[in-house]
Amino acid sequence: MSAFSHLLRRPFSTVNLNHLYKEKNIVKLVDSFKKNTQNPDFRKKASYYEFIVQQLTRAKAVGLIEETLNDQKKYVETSNEGFAVRLISLYGKSGLFNHAHQLFDEMPELKSERTVKSFNALLGACVSCKEFDKVNGFFRELPKKLGIKPDVVSYNTVIKGFCEMGSLDLAAAMLDEMEKEGVTPDLITFNSLLDGFYKKRRFLEGEKMWGMMEKYNVVPDIISYNMRLLGLVLQDKMQEAVEFVEEIKNVELTPDKFTYNFLFKGFCCNRKYLEQAKSWYSAMVKTNCEPDNATFATLLPYACSNGDFQFAARLSRRLFHRRLRLRDVSMVQRVIDGLMKQSEVNEAMLLLQLGRDSKVSCYRSLRMRNPKN
Repeated sequence: MSAFSHLLRRPFSTVNLNHLYKEKNIVKLVDSFKKNTQNPDFRKKASYYEFIVQQLTRAKAVGLIEETLNDQKKYVETSNEGFAVRLISLYGKSGLFNHAHQLFDEMPELKSERTVKSFNALLGACVSCKEFDKVNGFFRELPKKLGIKPDVVSYNTVIKGFCEMGSLDLAAAMLDEMEKEGVTPDLITFNSLLDGFYKKRRFLEGEKMWGMMEKYNVVPDIISYNMRLLGLVLQDKMQEAVEFVEEIKNVELTPDKFTYNFLFKGFCCNRKYLEQAKSWYSAMVKTNCEPDNATFATLLPYACSNGDFQFAARLSRRLFHRRLRLRDVSMVQRVIDGLMKQSEVNEAMLLLQLGRDSKVSCYRSLRMRNPKN
């Protein structure tokens, strides 16, 4: 039985994706997918398309992605514009920009209308494929050619493209153009600009964007707050950063892993913040906000550099519990060695055993070494 064949025997509204994970052979998976897309109801499920591309991307099977998506072009003529938009977006996410562009150009031949939706999909494919030089050209030329008016999604995509290519002044200038064209910026607009300016350490411009949100009645979300927090951290304004996190709580938003990780990034630039880092780590765990790889990659070296191997051991135990893998596996070995030098033999042996019992194979190379080594 194929990976998809039983889908046709029950209503698509009740189907989930669990059965897809059982097929390990990607060639068979693609073959089953192509056969089942003959069913119009199957083609309505965008999640199936996202899944197949994700699986093939993980397998680095670019050729199969191209083959699979190209096979779907024959259904554009019998579908609405949304189907073409889906394919253009998936081409973009897969790095196949030329295919995305080609499908957009072929839509009239395939009797598919081109509106601002497919135009936005093409712009998005440009950004996904980092074809930044094409973003502004398409934005200036195509609306007149197609007789369409760019909407807030169009502007947001161009702004994101400018930010990613480092042209922040051009990105900010789009706000004036939006106002002139009667397009109101939204939360996505400002989050892109905040991300761009604060990450590039252009704090004053970031603050200007933060202030402009009120002008347009845009309420910041946790992403907005995290971007401004990062700006404060990069300016080494740690006291203000800590106070700002309290402000996040006061506006009834919940700090997430990025909030804490940005704080840790700032704390770890100075040894005097060790106790604060430990306190905020405890707060993170107590609020059921799970630490991730970035958390451990930041705090483990910091704890070791400060000689606090008890804290480092606490971090390592949770790392094993969550079955996460650090890029620098030797950091955990450093914790074990540090515990041995401080005669914390039992703690070191516990970490060693946890590492060897871990399902993450790289930790099984951990070993006990002579403290003098």
